Amino acid sequence: MSASSDHANSVFASVVQAPEDPILGVTVAYNKDPSPDKLNLGVGAYRTEEGKPLVLKVVRKAEQLLVNDPSRVKEYLPITGLADFNKLSAKLIFGADSLAIQENRVTTVQCLSGTGSLRVGAEFLARHYHQRTIYIPQPTWGNHPKVFTLAGLSVKTYRYYSPNTRGLDFQGLLEDLGSAPAGAIVLLHACAHNPTGVDPTSDQWEQIRQLMRSKGLLPFFDSAYQGFASGSLDADAASVRMFVADGGECLAAQSYAKNMGLYGERVGALSIICKTAEVASRVESQLKLVIRPMYSNPPIHGASIVATVLKDRDLYNEWTVELKAMADRIISMRKQLFDALQARGTPGDWSHILKQIGMFTFTGLNANQVAFMTKEYHIYMTSDGRISMAGLSSRTVPNLTEAIHAAVSSVA
Repeated sequence: MSASSDHANSVFASVVQAPEDPILGVTVAYNKDPSPDKLNLGVGAYRTEEGKPLVLKVVRKAEQLLVNDPSRVKEYLPITGLADFNKLSAKLIFGADSLAIQENRVTTVQCLSGTGSLRVGAEFLARHYHQRTIYIPQPTWGNHPKVFTLAGLSVKTYRYYSPNTRGLDFQGLLEDLGSAPAGAIVLLHACAHNPTGVDPTSDQWEQIRQLMRSKGLLPFFDSAYQGFASGSLDADAASVRMFVADGGECLAAQSYAKNMGLYGERVGALSIICKTAEVASRVESQLKLVIRPMYSNPPIHGASIVATVLKDRDLYNEWTVELKAMADRIISMRKQLFDALQARGTPGDWSHILKQIGMFTFTGLNANQVAFMTKEYHIYMTSDGRISMAGLSSRTVPNLTEAIHAAVSSVA
């Protein structure tokens, strides 16, 4: 029997080949390239100066403690996850002195990293919130619209990034949120906006808060980079805490992929802040009904690592030092790239590289220029010109500078 008739006989013969994920597809193409000079700036994961993945020393220590504890078992966790982890995660993002935590108005459930936290939150809102429209920034992380749409929410966008200034379109943001229907959900990146690296100032956050509260818009924070953006856990949670302090309700999705380097452990949390402890308890009961048929309960290992680090003062302090070192290396890469482009006399203003924050820089390069850099210089990035600063090193800055210079000089 020929291969083609095999296909015809398959009950799945009508299934079409899906396109590669635009972000993960960059790595697929990179892996196929035999060039020794190839550079992957598409991946959203930290790399050392040598270009290697990093497991934090504090994570290794915590794992050793867990392995050496004979009382540890592999039993199922509750539907909501590891209790210690949930309590400590809420404290980390909302602050140790948070009134909402003291008043038991917060419900926190362990989820499968940031994506899982967003999905569980979105499914809950689609079932139990009166407004099924969510506004997401334009642009935003590529997975956001898919997660919210599949959960049953209607996705709209608000202006966020200005290509002209390569900064925040604050006026556009205020206009779009100002004309959103009362009660609409608004996705906010807590810090280090992905993909642009452009964040509102503290004053701008306060104006956003006032506008959203006056219109009864519901904030849903995505916090993927706490401590990883500025090097300070508190500074990177300031926007979230501003909204929590006014006593209003909000949601927050947390991920430990970046700030603890636990990418493949899939460790995250969803917190919902409610008006009263009684409402929070009812919300938690419904979150369980979202989670149980989805994946029953979350994995134990990654959450145990996080809880071990967060509850031990010495390990926690050690973590903050390692976290700051990662943030500082990324900040130094920004400076090195900016200085190299200046020294090379590359056309254009590149100051946005220094102004943007976090793992990514939105270079302003267009899809044709990106394609040119991949073909001629074996440099891989997403077609929107987003580069991962964490994938850069002192060794690779000169080649990237050369590639950017050639691209902006010769490709429209």
